[in-house]
This record gives sequence, structure tokens and C-alpha cells, in this order.
Amino acid sequence: MAITAALVKELRERTGSGMMECKRALEQSNGDIDVAIEEMRKAGLAKASKKGDRTAAEGRIVIRISDDGKQAVIVEVNCETDFVTKGDDFQNFATMVADRALASGVTDLDSLMALPIEEGSATTFDMARQELIAKIGENINIRRLTTMETEGGVIGNYLHGDRIGVIVNLNGGNEGLARDVAMHVAASNPQAVSSEQVPAETLDMEKEVYVAQARESGKPDEIIEKMVEGRLRKFLAEITLLGQAFVKDPDITVGKLRDGASASVISFTRFEVGEGIEKKEENFAEEVMAQVKGG
Repeated sequence: MAITAALVKELRERTGSGMMECKRALEQSNGDIDVAIEEMRKAGLAKASKKGDRTAAEGRIVIRISDDGKQAVIVEVNCETDFVTKGDDFQNFATMVADRALASGVTDLDSLMALPIEEGSATTFDMARQELIAKIGENINIRRLTTMETEGGVIGNYLHGDRIGVIVNLNGGNEGLARDVAMHVAASNPQAVSSEQVPAETLDMEKEVYVAQARESGKPDEIIEKMVEGRLRKFLAEITLLGQAFVKDPDITVGKLRDGASASVISFTRFEVGEGIEKKEENFAEEVMAQVKGG
């Protein structure tokens, strides 16, 4: 069967692959476009599996809020380089992930990965991810998502570029306050809303350090106890949202800001691209020399 330009064009539009790759696939399938697509998918999956263990610590954070303001989703989608992050293919994929997560109501990553990219599609997000790996040539991960829902409260959000994203759930207050709190969380990165939410083991570890430091002063035990209590209070103020000085007005704490608006902070989620991922340090000069020697 003759491989026409129109046939190659159709395959390119359906797969997003290069012209020569589409032409070869059609030649091998004797012009059967469905067979060509299936073989290209298999080849793409094979390529993707080889890239699956490569570190993907770049990417973007995407937030979506429902029209009624009652539901929110925040997702992190990763790739290997900042160059790919800026590309349309990656940007569109990350946006599609967040849009579909909000519309479908999924609450965990496994369910999202198994979800069709659109109603009636046979392509799941995991399949689409692997196809994008084959097309772009970098490892792509949908790393995490968190959903948020409120009945009579307010959900706020803030994006710092597309690298830091925050969603917050307030009881009372208004959209302006919710956005201000989200902006503060983005800037100050608190570990918990209040001291009651700080794990006991975290406090125990800090206390051990403070006790050891205080004993070096040689002061009596009752003085040491007061020193430790003071340092723990300061520590809790530094790591809790309500105890931190408000970024837009350092003369007040977020707790006082909340009290003045007769509101309460139920929860927040803060994502930062690549946080917690151990990045491989690359030495460009050594990499070039290795390639030269290999050649």
C-alpha cells in the first residue's frame, strides 16, 4: 500500500510523533494506521521503562478550584529538566492531570493513574505519561496530589510561579483572608497549623537538645526547666502557622490575623517542586570528557 502524505499527517496528528517515525511505522504496518499506532505505543512503552529510574526533580505545581469554590485539588507533575517544564507538551499534560483530578473527584494517586484521560478514552493517565516520556525523552512523573473540600467554609489558594503552590481551608473569613493565609504558607512553610498538631516525638527531640544545651550553663534544674520551656515556645512559634509573624504585617501573628477576622484555619497543603527528591549532582566537564574518551 502506498504511504501517502495525508496518511503520515493523520498519524502525526494522532500520536504527536515525528514525520519520519510515522512514515517508518506506516511502512512496517503496510499502511494500517491502527496497527502503526499500536506498534508505536509498544515501542514508546519500552523506551519509557528504560527512563523510569531517572531522577525527575523539575516540574510544575497546578491548582484547580471548583466553580462553586467548595472543592480544590493540588498536583505536582515532574520531569528531569527546566527546559521540558517550559514546553507545551509538558505544560498541557500537567494541566490535564489537575483538571481531570478535580472533575473526577479522585483522592489518591493510584486512582488518578488508572483514570482515563477523558471520558470514554482507553488511554489512562499512566499510559499517557509513558507515551509522553517516549515523545519528550525524559522521565515524567505524576508525583502527588491532595484534594480539599469544604461545606460552609472558604478555600483559598496561592501559586508562586508554578514551583510553589498552597491550598488552605478556612472556617469563616473570606476569599481575601484565605489568599493571604495561603501566600503566607507559601513564603514561610509552616509545619503545622498549631502547636497541638506538632508530633510529640518532634517536641521530645527538640527538648532533649535544649536540655543538653542548658545544662552546659551549670544553672540549677529549675532554671534549666524554664530555659527549655522558653525555647520550646519559641520553636513552636517558628514552625506553626498560627505562631508565625504574618508576612504582610510582621507586627502581628497569623493567629491574631485569624482572630481579628473571626475565622479558623482547618488545614493547609503546601507543595514545592522537587522537595524531598535527592538530586544527582552532575559534573558537566566530566560528562563531556567521558563522552570524548568513549568516542
